[in-house]
Amino acid sequence: MKKLLLLLLTNLLLKPLFAQQPLTVDKIMADPKWIGVSPANLFWGEDSKTIYFSWNPEKTKGDSLYAATFTDKKPFKVSPQIRRQLPAANGVYNKARTLKIYLKNGDIFLLDTKTQTTRQITNTLEVENSAAFSGNEQKILFVKANNLFSFSINSGEINQLTNFLTGTKKPDAKLSEQEKWLKQDQLAYFKVLKERADKKKEADKINKADLPRRPKEVYLDEKNVDNIQLSPDENFITYRLLKPTSGAKSTIVPNYVTESGFTEELPARTKVGASLSSSELFVYNIKKDTVYPIVTKDIPGISDKTDFSKDYPAKKDTSKTKKEASRKVFVNGPVWSEDGLNAVVVVRSEDNKDRWIMLLDVQTGKLKQLDRQRDEAWIAGPGIGGWFSAGNLGWVDNQIIWFQSEADGYSHIYTVNVKTGEHKQLTKGKFEVKDAELSKDKKFFYFTSSEVHPGEQHYYKMSILGGERVKLTSMTGANLVALSPDETKLAYLYSYANKPWELFVQDNTVSARPIQVTQSLSAEFKSYAWIDPKVITFKASDGAEVYARVYEGKGEKGKKPAVIFVHGAGYLQNAHKWWSQYFREYMFHNLLVEKGYTVLDIDYRASAGYGRDCRTGIYRFMGGKDLSDQVDGVKYLVENQGVDPKRIGIYGGSYGGFITLMGLFTTPDVFAAGAALRPVTDWAAYNHGYTSNILNEPFTDSLAYARSSPLYHAEGLKNPLLICHGMVDVNVHFQDVVRLSQRLIELKKENWELAVYPMEDHGFVEPSSWTDEYKRILKLFETNLKK
Repeated sequence: MKKLLLLLLTNLLLKPLFAQQPLTVDKIMADPKWIGVSPANLFWGEDSKTIYFSWNPEKTKGDSLYAATFTDKKPFKVSPQIRRQLPAANGVYNKARTLKIYLKNGDIFLLDTKTQTTRQITNTLEVENSAAFSGNEQKILFVKANNLFSFSINSGEINQLTNFLTGTKKPDAKLSEQEKWLKQDQLAYFKVLKERADKKKEADKINKADLPRRPKEVYLDEKNVDNIQLSPDENFITYRLLKPTSGAKSTIVPNYVTESGFTEELPARTKVGASLSSSELFVYNIKKDTVYPIVTKDIPGISDKTDFSKDYPAKKDTSKTKKEASRKVFVNGPVWSEDGLNAVVVVRSEDNKDRWIMLLDVQTGKLKQLDRQRDEAWIAGPGIGGWFSAGNLGWVDNQIIWFQSEADGYSHIYTVNVKTGEHKQLTKGKFEVKDAELSKDKKFFYFTSSEVHPGEQHYYKMSILGGERVKLTSMTGANLVALSPDETKLAYLYSYANKPWELFVQDNTVSARPIQVTQSLSAEFKSYAWIDPKVITFKASDGAEVYARVYEGKGEKGKKPAVIFVHGAGYLQNAHKWWSQYFREYMFHNLLVEKGYTVLDIDYRASAGYGRDCRTGIYRFMGGKDLSDQVDGVKYLVENQGVDPKRIGIYGGSYGGFITLMGLFTTPDVFAAGAALRPVTDWAAYNHGYTSNILNEPFTDSLAYARSSPLYHAEGLKNPLLICHGMVDVNVHFQDVVRLSQRLIELKKENWELAVYPMEDHGFVEPSSWTDEYKRILKLFETNLKK
């Protein structure tokens, strides 16, 4: 009897705390803290011994700051007192890296990295920003209230270097001819008046000579100023003036469920085609006290026309002069060489079809081309920047700059000699480079790339001359690395397809052993055998290789139901080997497999991670190749997974919702049912920064919008459609789905339904909303794919 009791007790102790239970929508869509809270926001202490990160193992309302030393690797919570004293993770070092400037709570601090002592430089109610060292490193430069100041590290003296003033300068009052004559007549006949006037003029002259030199007054009129920089030799100040958009109508988003009980209006964006703010870069020559603009009208190719204009032969070019024909541009920089003798700016055309890297002659404001990247679709890609960002760019030495470009179809590292113009490509292959940076001694590049597989991210080290790329991380998945300040250690967040993010550390050596620091996952989450989806490829109808995740369901061959998931954002990657940001959808796919479905998650054309041709494959036709890739995915499911072609559904949110609509409207016999979540229904109603790149502007390329907007194709709806949308969505406005609803009503379509969520924005927050939405999606598929 005792042996039996002992055996029963042993079995109970060995039994898992949570036995695997069938998944439910309620569990999947609950507050994600039930999974466990992964570490985030990783940064090193200045001594290269301690790693700091946000974490929440207690599952409280908010994350706390934790730390672990590289030696014992045991996480501990950082007290509020210590947290407040910590230097900010971001900052600017001097050349020797003995001093670091950082901003915290709007004030400037100076850290001695050897002694770890901190000196507070400012303590003001105003916010200081853009702090940096001067060229000789004896001063700290910073911007406050839209003006540039310098602080002497030794003496503590503060000087104001610019004098930007709001409004318009009032012209000096001009005397009329009558007033001039009277004044001259008075001075000619009244000796006392003449003597007093001469005395005042001489006193003014002396007073002006005695006053210290003040910076030139620059009135901003209706413009804003940013990017204020002092040249290393302290002879020039460069700055950018931005003229805000005038007359562009902004949208509003009504908020119906409010504390006040009244409907309130949320301010929102303009729509595509609204004019952008214009900008111009200026140089202030301090010695000559003169201001002049950077000359962009002579940039090679500045007047080049777009290729799509050939589709509109009736539209005549009304420009008469070269100046009028020049495209608007945005100038970023300058970035100065260490010796202060050379400066480079990056110029981006407003239509985003050109990016120029130019050498700036600060004495004249003239530019010399070093590199031009032209793309008839649009310029983008990892490390390449945008209208108001120069992207990854820096100086290898005083004559050679490095930058990233998609010139060969993938984002790689290049160099160019600013004196000789010699170009070199340092990385090459069908992979992308991300997060590149130079080592402290400028002998190596450190970067993340997808060289092993598009669905993996590893950390590499490479000579500044190119050549061998040494892989420093080893675990399959994604490795998001923070290099220690002394560059001897790596701390990184790592995840795999079915394993959320955890913190690891290792030495900065080849084949170093990674050591796990955090244990974040709950016992309940770990009790489930989460699927490790296969990352496969299939051939698209145009011969392109398409990557996808497949979750294989069981069932009779030829009769299995299937669901295709379409990720959002367009330019995003989800067919990879790390923990997806679509973690709820990942768990939902596990539930679908339990219920006998096969799920395919496709990185369709326009997805990130596969180079320029994939990114721009949707140019002027959204709902073209990005949709045909889904149709080709259906073919893969039928031929390789035993799926019944009449039992395939499709769903997705945002861009995925758009593709779902286009699938049901333009290929109605392919998908038996679809759920479009927060979908774009008319691209003319979306924002400018995203849409104008892909479809140009509605009034210049109306054909692209007619091809690409579901609103124009709604008559094709044949099979059941579920639409879900948050009513306070400030990204894809609720107006989109209201307009589509009216269109479907007028077309007398009856096989659709709309679920609205009064308190949700574009990304849902409330578990109740997630639960309601996915129960509806599951019901749609169970009802229509299992007949």
